[in-house]
Amino acid sequence: MTTTTELTQNASNADKERPFFSVTDLHAYYGESYIVQGISLELPKGEILALLGRNGAGKTSALRTFARTEDPQLKQGEIWLDGQPLHKMRSHEAAMAGLQLVPEDRRIIQGLTVEENLTLAQVAPGHGWAIEQVYERFPRLAERRNQEGVTLSGGEQQMLAIGRALVRDVKLLLLDEPYEGLAPVIVQEIEKILKEIKLLGITTIIVEQNAVAALRLADKAVIMDTGEIAFTGSAQEVLDNEELRHEYLAI
Repeated sequence: MTTTTELTQNASNADKERPFFSVTDLHAYYGESYIVQGISLELPKGEILALLGRNGAGKTSALRTFARTEDPQLKQGEIWLDGQPLHKMRSHEAAMAGLQLVPEDRRIIQGLTVEENLTLAQVAPGHGWAIEQVYERFPRLAERRNQEGVTLSGGEQQMLAIGRALVRDVKLLLLDEPYEGLAPVIVQEIEKILKEIKLLGITTIIVEQNAVAALRLADKAVIMDTGEIAFTGSAQEVLDNEELRHEYLAI
């Protein structure tokens, strides 16, 4: 007969063997629309994954499912982060467990200054960076700390959205189209910041239409096609495979 102690030890061993972040046989729906169709992936701690695909491939839906938002609805599968079962959590619980989503629309809170947006993000338990640390890495935000967040430029709003995630206790950072609508010079500035985040050991998943920019930054790549995974491998493999890029990314 298996004892309680043995069950606890077995569970502990399973957690040790499980990757830092993993998704297994994930199925999710928007109403009746079957949008995430049985995807599985894993990511070691401190690495960056580029989640790529054409428009409508299911990339953003996958990110939102990882983050446990209400839509899409998870119907089947498991999501684990650092031994914690995100698939059993709601979005606020997943955030407290260390998953931070920076959505494409950035969701800067109207009526609050830059500093107030950052301060509000620190209300929940589990603080990450101090606000002054954010200002050190985002000098533009320091210069505009008393400016209303929604009046910032697009690039500055993206910096604020990333900074807001970093003041939480972030273990996994999800970035949805971080370069969308930004001038090339601002994209380079955001890339520099993301490289620094990587050096700090923060695990990151990037969904980005600018696939080459995302691949230059990433360790691994996953390409989605109509809700399923069409390719999993290194970022360099995708950069080196013109046929693969043309078929699934149109580049």
